[in-house]
Amino acid sequence: MQVSDRTLYCRDCQQEFIFTAGEQEFYASRGLTNAPSRCPECRAAHKQTVGGQNRSRGGRSDGGVREARQMYLATCASCGNEAQVPFQPREGRPVYCSECYQAQESSDRGSQRRSRW
Repeated sequence: MQVSDRTLYCRDCQQEFIFTAGEQEFYASRGLTNAPSRCPECRAAHKQTVGGQNRSRGGRSDGGVREARQMYLATCASCGNEAQVPFQPREGRPVYCSECYQAQESSDRGSQRRSRW
């Protein structure tokens, strides 16, 4: 089947843009059946306003931008360095800096693999 360039109109700026044969083939190879509704410029601007997040993967459906997450200071239970964590530390619960947490996770995963055999 021969595919030819199509002229479309952007739903945001109402300017016409070309949906090339190559783009159509690319869309088809990915199983995408709908033509783009925004021109490349408006598509890029839209991605910037929604943070580049796909709504089906946790992006905001209202198009808003998420506020910065509150961070809390804590002392790492392993190395004693100051750490910033995205949760309120609780008394009696260890908190680790990112380096010690990664090391802890790696060693836990390694011991789980060994214990399965």
